[in-house]
Amino acid sequence: MSEEAAPKRILIVDDEVALLRMMREALETCLRCEVDSSPKPEYGFELALKASYDLFIFDFQMPMIDGAMLFFLIGKAYNLAQPARMVPPLLLVSGRADEERARELLKEPGVAGLLAKPFAMNRLLAKAREFVPGLEEVAKL
Repeated sequence: MSEEAAPKRILIVDDEVALLRMMREALETCLRCEVDSSPKPEYGFELALKASYDLFIFDFQMPMIDGAMLFFLIGKAYNLAQPARMVPPLLLVSGRADEERARELLKEPGVAGLLAKPFAMNRLLAKAREFVPGLEEVAKL
């Protein structure tokens, strides 16, 4: 009797609610994965502490806490956990992907990629498959 592997989990935090919903629906529909999402970085932080994820997708620019700072804070919390937790890769989405700070972030450990807004959902799906080994495609957009 073979056990099916648990589905991969992705956390999306983006204050642009319409885009957040589209990203979530595309990932859940086209890839065999579970997606949690929040437009609020502070709630995204809580979700990251409660569950384990295979990929984070955070908006680079949000009020109060940007995606990079949120990733840094989660990383700190994971490192302090007993036992320490593995921090999943981060895919940043940004309307300002050409901004120098956004490009600098790509050099940070754990920051896997940057997707410039607006983007086609199939690009998001391709990035998710690239960063999460074992994600299965179930449908094409």
